[in-house]
Amino acid sequence: MNPRRFPRALVAGSALAVLALGLAACSGGASANPGDDGKLKVVASTDVWGSVLSAVGGDKVQVSSIIHSPTADPHSYETTAADALTVQNAKLLLGNGGGYDNFFSKLVGQAAGAKNLVAYDIFKGTAATPDANEHVWYSLPGVEKVADQVAAQLGDIEPASKAVFTANATAFKGKVEDLFKRVTQLGVAHPGSKVVMTEPVAHYLLEAAKVTDSTPPAFSKAIESETDVPVAALEQVKQLITGKQVKALVNNAQTTTSITEQLVAGAHAAGVPVIDVTETLPADVTDYIGWMSKEVDVLAGALNS
Repeated sequence: MNPRRFPRALVAGSALAVLALGLAACSGGASANPGDDGKLKVVASTDVWGSVLSAVGGDKVQVSSIIHSPTADPHSYETTAADALTVQNAKLLLGNGGGYDNFFSKLVGQAAGAKNLVAYDIFKGTAATPDANEHVWYSLPGVEKVADQVAAQLGDIEPASKAVFTANATAFKGKVEDLFKRVTQLGVAHPGSKVVMTEPVAHYLLEAAKVTDSTPPAFSKAIESETDVPVAALEQVKQLITGKQVKALVNNAQTTTSITEQLVAGAHAAGVPVIDVTETLPADVTDYIGWMSKEVDVLAGALNS
């Protein structure tokens, strides 16, 4: 993947909301448009959100994720005619928003005339905060809110299954809450922990663990604006690692550059743990809880080292 950044989205910390995009929504009791197997067709921009749709919808939904490969880049993805048809035939669309998956916003616009189509942008309409970050799936409380909103909308589309969707969301949120408790306990057990990051992908997870991001602002700004990293900023990051002034290097494993390779190699040489995080589900993981549990395990291992 190539490195990429864009303007910060508007998001109220971890208090996320799922908001309608203004497409024609199903009125109460409106007839659903099930797939050939009787399941509701729902579509997510990435498999991360697709896994949430699956957890809440269960066997009542047929989930399609436009991005479903750990090598695909949501920022530069070019949609296909098949993608457009998939979205056009869906009853519910779920996108990240905030500039992260603009390709999906375009697909939503193309499908705007579809009868009873409902689409959601997880960022839309939220308030700006200084630490706004587009990688909202790392906000565990935010993911719980998304699950509630998805259950409510699916229940409106298919009232007969509303109790099932609500129960599924409750079970899913219970697992997410258990993860969140683990993360917050790390902050209690390891106060004052610091890390540096190649990209602020896991911002919300580290925030919940009370882990300080010591990455020099000039380094982060250059990465986010896709400009050359100042030599002084890069050297500062290297010194933090080689001097073992941080507990770990948090590395976006899906964006590899000569700079990130240097930092990862330096961390390994210095004996500083490398925490690899991703933006989509790894090839060996199919569900959100399994994926995020592994991420939390690696974080805990680094803080305990």
